[in-house]
Amino acid sequence: MQLKVKKQDGAVEEYLHTKVMGTISNALGSAGEADIFAAEQLAEVVTYYLYQQKHRDVTSSEIFSMIKAVLSATGHEEAAIALNEYHFERRIKRSRVQVASIDVQELTDAELLARGEELDGKCRWDKSVIVQGLATKHAIPQQTARTIASMVEEKIFRMGMTLVPASLVKQLVLGDAAAVLRAQEQLQTV
Repeated sequence: MQLKVKKQDGAVEEYLHTKVMGTISNALGSAGEADIFAAEQLAEVVTYYLYQQKHRDVTSSEIFSMIKAVLSATGHEEAAIALNEYHFERRIKRSRVQVASIDVQELTDAELLARGEELDGKCRWDKSVIVQGLATKHAIPQQTARTIASMVEEKIFRMGMTLVPASLVKQLVLGDAAAVLRAQEQLQTV
């Protein structure tokens, strides 16, 4: 039976061993300990433990805690610290970014965006809004929608903007959705 993961936004998706392996690999790399074999082995430990549990559902925060514990217990404390710092940095970025209900088409729209305090219709950044929109309006599978939303979020954070126009978010979603769907088509034809 497939293990289910409850995300912080309430969504439930299938457990992906490769996602745990990627998280561990990134943490090890951030600590200067890049080792794909070690990442595979540690991910196996996490996956094995999760499947030994009596219940078949787990929260994403429980998996996160387990990954940190496995890293610390196996002598990779620096990687555990790097993972924790990355996690809190993301939370801070998410709390600082707002989306403004504005369609920037002209310079006057950009000037309005520049005076962000005066704008109505601002909301906190929440990538689950993208996920839900793609899944419900466009019937894109939940995990694919989450991948697209994560790609968009990464671009927004790298831009360093704290007030993002909704029109930019929409364009990024469309561009990343096209790239992911094209990649899926190419994988199916191979």
